[in-house]
Amino acid sequence: MNNKILIVDDESNIVELIRLYLENEGFTAISAKDGSEALSNFKSESPDLIILDIMIPEPDGWQVCREIRRSSNVPIIMLTAKSETFDKVLGLELGADDYLTKPFEAKELVARVKAVLRRSDAKEPEQKKEISYTNLTVNIENYELTICGKIVEAPPKELELLYFLASNPNRVYTREQLLEEVWGFDYFGDSRTVDVHIKRLREKLEGVEGNWQLKTVWGVGYKFEVRG
Repeated sequence: MNNKILIVDDESNIVELIRLYLENEGFTAISAKDGSEALSNFKSESPDLIILDIMIPEPDGWQVCREIRRSSNVPIIMLTAKSETFDKVLGLELGADDYLTKPFEAKELVARVKAVLRRSDAKEPEQKKEISYTNLTVNIENYELTICGKIVEAPPKELELLYFLASNPNRVYTREQLLEEVWGFDYFGDSRTVDVHIKRLREKLEGVEGNWQLKTVWGVGYKFEVRG
């Protein structure tokens, strides 16, 4: 397997537990105890996935995630002792691929690591990477969202969700179908994740004129409606 995993947590016992389980599964594990070391190791080690605790010494996990997402789409699994919906939503908005609340079972974390890596590896290299409509271009090769000629920052999952819907115009998808298609069939989250990402996309697309619309189909799900 030999994927390199960066574990970021200031609790050494948790780091060692995660390291033990990952190495037993054939992964290479490296670690960081704070945000500064995490960013340094990210640049020097080029990990294939990051397990990132939110409550680490400065910069905290939110800031680390935000900084990494400026230059990379490396998969990130957030860890936190908090279970409030706000924390989960914020992590997803910043571009985390999954979220796990402490205390957790190490076996479940390893299962999530494998699932996230499978989804990352399963992307079709030959598929079309860009789709355009009036005043809107979504490119998932360099992960750029262009609105009215200007590049707008958006987390990877927002881009992937918009790209998928725009690639299948006028087709209605349930939340569960979108979770399967965009996050992967073995995603451990819930359908509210889709609502959060749709809401954030609509904020970015508000006021943009075109022959398209990101539309809610009440009682069913969502579709990218193209007129004419």
